Amino acid sequence: MSYHILLAPLIAGFTAQIIKLFLKSNHQKFSLANLMVYSGMPSGHSAMIVSLATIIGLEEGLKSPLFSMSIILAIIVIRDALGIRRYLGQHGHILNILVKDLKDDDVLEAKYPYLLEKIGHTPAQVLIGSIIGLLVSVVIYFFAS
Repeated sequence: MSYHILLAPLIAGFTAQIIKLFLKSNHQKFSLANLMVYSGMPSGHSAMIVSLATIIGLEEGLKSPLFSMSIILAIIVIRDALGIRRYLGQHGHILNILVKDLKDDDVLEAKYPYLLEKIGHTPAQVLIGSIIGLLVSVVIYFFAS
């Protein structure tokens, strides 16, 4: 097995996470903790999973069972980033508002944790992350070959 299949997705994911820190639209300060954020432009999840599928397709061939499996995995991960995780963020936002409203009325007896509100991705974030993943794998494949 080629080390490219492991290296390319890791580099793609790391690249996407680094880019997030430099985009003003993400409203993030440079810190090690912000390297692991879930949402924002571009999607690190999409970059990583598209990079994996791309490098497997290049290394093993498009008819490979591994390539087929990686495409199915990519569909699941991207669907999750666009759908379920986005809905969870919306639910977190509503619950945070409700807890705040209850706190103002002195109804709460116990403390409730603040829920994450930004854990999903927009279609544009997924698209840009996917392009990063594709490009990283193609570059690694052609420079390493």
